[in-house]
Amino acid sequence: MAIFFPDQRWTSEGEPELGVGIVSSISKGRVEIYFPASGAKRLYSEENAPLRRVIFKPGDTIVDIHKRALIVEKVKHEGNLILYIGQDRTLPESELGDVSVSRGVADRLSTGEVDSPQLFALRRKTLEYDHYRRISPVSGFVGGRIDLIPHQLYIAHEVSTRYAPRVLLSDEVGLGKTIEACLILHRLLQSGRISRVLILVPESLVHQWFVEIFRRFNLWFHIFDEERCVAIEEGAPEGNPFLASQLVICSTSFPAGSELRTRQALAAGWDMLVVDEAHHLEWAEDKVSPGYEVVDRLSSVARGLLLLTATPEQLGLESHFARLRLLDPERYNDFATFTAETLNHKKIADTAERLASGEKLSPADTQLLESLLGKKKPETTTPEGKIDRQRLIDELLDQHGPGRVIFRNTRAAMKGFPRRKAHLIPLNANEDEDAVTEWLINLMEDIQPEKVLLICKSREKVLALEETLRRRASVKVGVFHEELTIVQRDRNAAWFSEPDGARLLLCSEIGSEGRNFQFAHHLVLFDMPAHPELLEQRIGRLDRIGQSEDITIHIPYETGSREEILVRWYHEGLNAFEKNLEGGNQIMQMFGERLEKLSPTSPDAETQLAMLIGDTTRFHQNLLKTLAEGRDRLLEMNSFRPEIAEKLVSQIRAADMNMDLENYMNHIFEHFGVETEDLAPRTYLLHPPQTENEVFPSIPEEGISITFDRKRAISREEVSFLSWDHPMVTGVIDMILSSGTGNAAYGILRTKGAPGILLEALFVLETRGGHNLHVDRFLPGKPLRVVVDHTGREVTELYPAETFDQQVIPGNMDELLDNESFMEILLPNMITSATEIAETLAETEIARGLERMNTTLSREISRLHSLQKKNKSIRPEEIQMATQEQQTLNSLIRDAKIRPEALQIIRRG
Repeated sequence: MAIFFPDQRWTSEGEPELGVGIVSSISKGRVEIYFPASGAKRLYSEENAPLRRVIFKPGDTIVDIHKRALIVEKVKHEGNLILYIGQDRTLPESELGDVSVSRGVADRLSTGEVDSPQLFALRRKTLEYDHYRRISPVSGFVGGRIDLIPHQLYIAHEVSTRYAPRVLLSDEVGLGKTIEACLILHRLLQSGRISRVLILVPESLVHQWFVEIFRRFNLWFHIFDEERCVAIEEGAPEGNPFLASQLVICSTSFPAGSELRTRQALAAGWDMLVVDEAHHLEWAEDKVSPGYEVVDRLSSVARGLLLLTATPEQLGLESHFARLRLLDPERYNDFATFTAETLNHKKIADTAERLASGEKLSPADTQLLESLLGKKKPETTTPEGKIDRQRLIDELLDQHGPGRVIFRNTRAAMKGFPRRKAHLIPLNANEDEDAVTEWLINLMEDIQPEKVLLICKSREKVLALEETLRRRASVKVGVFHEELTIVQRDRNAAWFSEPDGARLLLCSEIGSEGRNFQFAHHLVLFDMPAHPELLEQRIGRLDRIGQSEDITIHIPYETGSREEILVRWYHEGLNAFEKNLEGGNQIMQMFGERLEKLSPTSPDAETQLAMLIGDTTRFHQNLLKTLAEGRDRLLEMNSFRPEIAEKLVSQIRAADMNMDLENYMNHIFEHFGVETEDLAPRTYLLHPPQTENEVFPSIPEEGISITFDRKRAISREEVSFLSWDHPMVTGVIDMILSSGTGNAAYGILRTKGAPGILLEALFVLETRGGHNLHVDRFLPGKPLRVVVDHTGREVTELYPAETFDQQVIPGNMDELLDNESFMEILLPNMITSATEIAETLAETEIARGLERMNTTLSREISRLHSLQKKNKSIRPEEIQMATQEQQTLNSLIRDAKIRPEALQIIRRG
């Protein structure tokens, strides 16, 4: 383990572009490094920090804190620091100024410490792929183990391109708000625009969120509660436990119940705050709940904010206003003003709907459009003289206030949901046998080989059913309940998904939380849940957007039981089995008490049930009418633009089908001795290397299954889905580029021409700092390749990389090492020539990057200024941040430098 000491200089092997860093503090097994050139700070574990000590050697030129240069003549170790001795003075390491260090590529050549041409080619290819994945328009989107649902991708794309996004995600149940939020987080984390995230959810959803975001996006969040915080504080009494992790998830009630934890969370600072089930945060003008208060305080210090809720504002305008003021308290600071604006929004939405439907516009519509858009009729017509409705809609979408902060898609506006078919099975129980179990056995025989998901309330019921079926039936049965570990649940769910695996999966209520079993088309509901929302959650395991077939819901119940009351109320009063149920909480608030008191043994039970069903039906119909009338069509249009979404889907599919990643990783596996077994098309079983497993620590002894096929990854959750976003892939790229693998090489090119020497040089054009600004959008770490001959003349076009890869073979460079003229004069001159050529190429790339950046951001800033005049939801700080970002990016791109990455000497002849 390395020994760290304050003021030592180190460089990051994983992020060399940060420059030379200074040890600023060491505490409790952690070391903090400050990188002056990039302004970045990093915290590492002392035990496995990916850092390399920087010690300059005689002949190097360094500067002190006053920028005075010193040519190093001698290097002396004094304790844990270095003393640099020059001609006229001595410079302690602690007084070094802004210095840089090369990666020693030329030094390796000069000592003959070279790799094969094949390793050089691997490094070159790695540089190209690293550049590709960074500039990809779908970077951060390709890695999710998700179906490519257009509206989810559109929302994630729209939000993740904003400056410090603060939005409300309010899609209806089953449309994937959690996926949208995870996509946004994943993309922002992948691009480096955010690094610290706090997720607040109800206590019951903490584990579900933890599993979902890890299983689908390989993001490891740490669950925080009082026990964890106390344990952290025992090791660091003076520290803030919320600083121990970058990615944190906890219940909203945890900080809300402790002023100490709230203050610590506030002091930790967050790039993004995510709050699920935000409609549970109670607010009124004269009173707020503890949960709302803690979210309010945290949202004021977090740069970005994502609120998730499926409750539409029509069910409580005050509650809706409370959520909006969390997003922007300056914009939404007065409830009365907000109420008045809402009325105007409805007028705009009605006009937009008439535009979309092709209806004739009224004079009032025309007047409204002219007042909003400043357009006269001739400007809104097509060449054929007709109203350009799509253009008007687009402009309304851009300027409609809530559309900037609210995203809502509805099932009514979406396609891809299955039909539900309910089968109610009344059964008479008797003393000799369990009628329900007998019915289940018969069902499995009747519909074989179909798979069936069965959900009931308790683990005890699951285990009892499993035991009975084991004795009385030959069907393969899997179980899924809360007493199993996550790994066991995953394996059992995976077995259920296999074509020849379990046909029946018995789940306790936990099976209704977050899992996707849409490969099955039969659902059995035992012991009916008493709350409509929980029923909808159960059905939602199969009834999901993207489900390929209709689903059959089997509801067995004993006649004359409490179960029968629930089944009939759901079916006759709400049609909850065959239609998506809206407003479940409001329905339960209205009828929950009556439902609970209704007893099947009461003499007038049938009469009471009929009255309850009738009242429920009427209430539900009125509720649906209220919801339909209150739908904001303009908001829904703004939440999903199909043309943009389809382009994203096409780009991700193209990336999925591209074989470059699979070929690259198979090359990597072969190089590092990872044994691979073919399991299925584009699917492999990996075994760890026999010698060491430091390169692939994620491969366990028993092996791990991977696939490059999205469809297989979705259906087989125990198989890792490898993409350019996957940690195994990014880890390999970082490992190769941060090590010396292939950065100095020697080879022989057999040709018929005159003998000679060639130098292939690889450089990387990169900026220092600005990671949170996603500078890669405009000037990614661009690899530059230059080939020169022994005279320093550029011959890059004569020798493409493919030629070298196919024809250059390993050789022995001892003869060149003994040639002092070559090593001391010719080689340095060739390197100088290649560097000068690369700098010229860099100037062109910098100019292009500046043009791309200024064109993009100037257009966006101008648009924001124009919109702000008509749309109050454009925050002033959003424009200010955009302007500041443009200025910072301008400086960063102009100051971009080339870094020597690799050199290969090639003897021709």
